Amino acid sequence: MSPPQRIPRVQRLLARIINVYPPFLGAGVRVRQSKADPYTIVSSMKLRPWNRNLFGTHFGGSLYAMCDPFFAIIVARHLGAGYVVWSRSAFIDFLRPGRGTVRATFHVPPEEIDRIRERADLGEKVEPRLTVEVVGEDRKVVARVDQKLYVRRARAEE
Repeated sequence: MSPPQRIPRVQRLLARIINVYPPFLGAGVRVRQSKADPYTIVSSMKLRPWNRNLFGTHFGGSLYAMCDPFFAIIVARHLGAGYVVWSRSAFIDFLRPGRGTVRATFHVPPEEIDRIRERADLGEKVEPRLTVEVVGEDRKVVARVDQKLYVRRARAEE
């Protein structure tokens, strides 16, 4: 199992910079990285006029945008250099209208990172499936996102 580790300063800085990344800034997505748990990222989004659909609830594209890169970021961060990590595909199931502030907590356990690394080190392409729930202020699940990553060892030319 990978030992717990503190998040390096550059990664904390990256977590702050991502909050001004234009697609997130435009959708009103905020990202927070726990100092205590480097395997977890939380994204949230307030309901604003610019991310509201015709029915006065969160626009589905914004709900997905707040979920898109974070599993790949966590896995890539912990695998380190020498691995290719992509978001390969995703499915979002909208369960109820999103109103107010919604949140998604992304967590990839160290044991899962180790399993991915072991298989990739054997030369396999690894396609882990990870799930996150988008939860409203009332703690009810607004949407569920199932994401498949693509992970492999990097080739020398990469």
